[in-house]
Amino acid sequence: MPLLDRRQWNTRLAAFLAAAALPAARAAEPLKNVPALGAALRLPDVPLLEGGEFKAAAAQGQVVVVYWWASWCPFCAQVTPHIQKLWHAQRDRGLQVLGLSIDQDLAAAKAYRARRNYDFPSGCVTPAVEAILPKPQGLPVTVVRGRDGRVAAAETGQIFPEDVEALARFL
Repeated sequence: MPLLDRRQWNTRLAAFLAAAALPAARAAEPLKNVPALGAALRLPDVPLLEGGEFKAAAAQGQVVVVYWWASWCPFCAQVTPHIQKLWHAQRDRGLQVLGLSIDQDLAAAKAYRARRNYDFPSGCVTPAVEAILPKPQGLPVTVVRGRDGRVAAAETGQIFPEDVEALARFL
C-alpha cells in the first residue's frame, strides 16, 4: 500500500471522523412519538388481552404507567417482570398500568403472558389505539402519566429494576 501524502491523509481522517460522529448525531435526534415531559397524554379505551377493557375515563386523576412491549423483545423480557412487580406492589395505592403489546400475533402475546404469569392490564396496539396513542420508536417504552394527565416520565429501551421501582414516586 503506497504512503499517503498529507492532503490524502487529512481527507481520509476527516471522512473517518465524520463517519464516527454520525451515530452520535443520530442519537441526538428525538425518537419518533415519544411523548415530551409535561405534555398532555390522552389515553384510549383498550380491549385487554385476557378480556375486559381498560377504560380511559376510569384512569382520570390516576397515575398510569403505559408500557409498550412485545413477546419477542429481549429488552422487554428484562423489564416486564419489574413492571409486573411494580403493579402488584402499588396497585392498592392507585397505580394503574396499561401494557400495549405490538405483537402482530395476538395468540403469541397471550401465550407469553400466560407462561410468565403476567396479569397487569395489557392490550394490543390496534389502529384505533394508535390513532389516540401512537407507538413510540423503540422497545420497550415506559411512560408515566401523572394525576394531572401530563407526562411525568418517559423512558425508551431497557431500564433497570430500581428505575422501575422508582416510578412509584409519582403516586
